[in-house]
Amino acid sequence: MNPIHYDVSPWGETDSYLFKEGTHTRLYEILGSRRMVREGVEGVYFAVWAPNAERVSVVGDFNAYRAGMHPLRLRIDGSGVWEGFVEKLGEGLTYKYYITPAEGGAGFEKIDPFGFHFETPPKTATKIWGIDGYVWKDHAWMERRHEVNAHTAPMSTYEVHLGSWRTHADGSPLSYREAAEQLAEYLVAMNYTHVELMPVTEFPFDGSWGYQVTGYFAPTSRYGTPQEFMAFVDTMHAHGIGVIMDWVPSHFVTDGHGLIRFDGTALYEHEDPRQGFHPEWGSAIFNYGRNEVRAFLVSSAMFWFDKYHIDGIRVDAVASMLYLDYARKEGEWIPNKFGGNENLDAIAFLRQLNESVYRDHRGVVMIAEESTAFPMVSRPVYLGGLGFGYKWNMGWMHDSLNYFKLDPIHRQHHHHQLTFSFFYMYHENYVLPLSHDEVVHMKGSLLNKMPGDENQKFAHLRALFGYMTAHPGKKLLFMGGELAQWKEWNYQEGLEWYLLEKPRHRGIQKMLARLNALYRDEAALHRYDCDPKGFEWIDDQDYQSNILVWLRKGDEEEEPIVVVCHFADTVREGYRIGLPAAGSYREIFNSQDPEYAGWGLGNEGLLESEAVEQHGREHSLTLRLPPLSVLFLQRV
Repeated sequence: MNPIHYDVSPWGETDSYLFKEGTHTRLYEILGSRRMVREGVEGVYFAVWAPNAERVSVVGDFNAYRAGMHPLRLRIDGSGVWEGFVEKLGEGLTYKYYITPAEGGAGFEKIDPFGFHFETPPKTATKIWGIDGYVWKDHAWMERRHEVNAHTAPMSTYEVHLGSWRTHADGSPLSYREAAEQLAEYLVAMNYTHVELMPVTEFPFDGSWGYQVTGYFAPTSRYGTPQEFMAFVDTMHAHGIGVIMDWVPSHFVTDGHGLIRFDGTALYEHEDPRQGFHPEWGSAIFNYGRNEVRAFLVSSAMFWFDKYHIDGIRVDAVASMLYLDYARKEGEWIPNKFGGNENLDAIAFLRQLNESVYRDHRGVVMIAEESTAFPMVSRPVYLGGLGFGYKWNMGWMHDSLNYFKLDPIHRQHHHHQLTFSFFYMYHENYVLPLSHDEVVHMKGSLLNKMPGDENQKFAHLRALFGYMTAHPGKKLLFMGGELAQWKEWNYQEGLEWYLLEKPRHRGIQKMLARLNALYRDEAALHRYDCDPKGFEWIDDQDYQSNILVWLRKGDEEEEPIVVVCHFADTVREGYRIGLPAAGSYREIFNSQDPEYAGWGLGNEGLLESEAVEQHGREHSLTLRLPPLSVLFLQRV
């Protein structure tokens, strides 16, 4: 039998103090399993937090999963950590912790919460695995990342579910390595700046899409090893693409091998189901008031920046964290100490999280998926905010889709649904999301949300993407939107790439590549996404014609772009708009361009301004407005 020893430990007094205080940010360096050497003999050090256990032993391939053969010893520093060093264990061996609860009852097996690699589901054991050998090649990227992620830089993000972006002929997903080169080349061709991965943290059930997590320190083994995921990130950086990860600190899966009642008690979650059980998702809610739990979660976020060089984290379901009564009826929740519904512990945790990340990692970005009017989500902690860099603009998404679903004849009565977002668009630093959530659960694909016949549906969709690009805020589109899929997204199938054989679908893809390039290359479209000086109305009052006209502006030396949105289904000849200055203008984008399988009817050549007052401006010009169109004009 492999001997076990108790005189090897990376823990110091400071580690124990910070862990118990809840401010340790790199617990993955001292908890979990790691290769070490004791008196010239290699082995593995194990450490697990289980303060309410009677006994803990490590079981695995090396002892036929027999409990008690390799018992761990409880540290005497009050940390609640059990540890031990087992000689002569090799990489890739599987293990779990066998925990005997102090409250009595049978013992049970648990995964390592700090495991770096797991068996491929449906198997659940943790693997002994080192992650420090990878040689990164992205030094140049890391040096300039702060420029790529600046609020004044373009951020056009392609949201991806790795298991269903592309698949092999037999339907199996691409590996990290296979996806890396193909996806990177596609993102470059489509002129995206970032990719956002739906959760790749280890999870047991494919149908959760990764949002029900077991392994907060492990990329899922479905697609390969930790080193292969590192190579994936490295490849993205080599192609100039930033990597954003979905991360889920709002709840966790209740599968018995995971974090739930980890040491026989509600360790990571609340005991009371009014606080510790999520009724909407059937999952457990973290106890943010417990210091060690906060340290666990902050360490997880820091881990992905430290070890995997990711460039940003999108924090899932922030609204469910902020409110104690989220998805609960009267009597199903416990008010805070002031009698309110705000989760004060979660608010403190989010502030600690963002302060820690931004303090230690230059140039990264933290993004909140937050769907309420909670104030100052993307404002600094020192000003009373939550400290995120960006917030998803869910209001813009809902209002825009609801408007575009309408037959054009009814839109004049819903003009406010488009203009409303312009009143609050600078209250936060916003990302405009058309995400996976909008194309599942019988909501229909983006194309199928559009009204009219097939020809009209495509025109509406082109106009929606043009409107999104011109609206202040960073951009996010879920994969498949650029193909104009007819079907909803199905995580069990690859995207319908064959659609690109058809001109209208190919036209949507080509148009999005053009929009991404314009957004990236024209400073007026991105420099002040988060600053009011980047926007100016020309006219927001012509509701009867379904028309909006505005300016996007960069610095003074950069030519602004005039945006004309015409969401009626008739051609308008001789429509006069006010201009920011006299001169010659050119139509640099038309969502109805035949190049995108549009209907044409644009404005060719140079358009000369006239000294005719319109919209309170001294100079103006007249345009032909195609039906269901978005035009960009720029002075030349």
